[in-house]
Amino acid sequence: MLTDAEWEALVLSFKISTVAVLCALPLAVLVAALLARGRFPGRSLLDGIVLMPLVLPPVVVGYLLLVTFGTRAPLGAWLHETFGWRFVFSWTGAALAAAIVTFPFQVRAIRLAIEAIDRDISAAAETLGAGPVDRFFSIVLPLALPGVVAGAITAFAASLGEFGAIITFVSNVPGETRTLPLAIYTAIQSPGGEAQAARLAAISIGLALAGLLLAELAAKRLEHMIGR
Repeated sequence: MLTDAEWEALVLSFKISTVAVLCALPLAVLVAALLARGRFPGRSLLDGIVLMPLVLPPVVVGYLLLVTFGTRAPLGAWLHETFGWRFVFSWTGAALAAAIVTFPFQVRAIRLAIEAIDRDISAAAETLGAGPVDRFFSIVLPLALPGVVAGAITAFAASLGEFGAIITFVSNVPGETRTLPLAIYTAIQSPGGEAQAARLAAISIGLALAGLLLAELAAKRLEHMIGR
């Protein structure tokens, strides 16, 4: 049985991961479509920027967020004074950090799905008078749905395990930013917390494995439904 604090960390992790994935998903679809079908100057640079969170230490991502959205940073101070938005030491900041770190997972999966679509289908629709926006929403996006779902689930599972960017940006505040990985870290640092850390680590492993399996099964199921 989990303690109240452990349940709190688990529920908070699901909340942060859900918000992170849903808020990043529309932008991920747009960027993936641009990279898959677009031909424009700076395309390689955009691709590199999108993939950068995969190779940067998460602590660096958290630091960049801190100097950008901190209450003493120009942008962070303006957002706080104008709209009352404060990301530092807040669960919304944890969601922002998780969204940025896991954004490449969504873009990569959606991009591969779009690139796998036969261009002749869009070309045929164009000859029938369908415009770019119509072709995207009626042809490309439905056919790319397996990649969209797989990318979202994979990003959700990765968000559940994000640690470095979150603790650097929003610290380890119980009930506000202490997600499952941060709860494990806290248990390890506490005398006699080995059993709690092992229990939470086992939950994290199970959630990660379930997320990867669900992403694979969902993608295959959707591919079967749309006849791919």
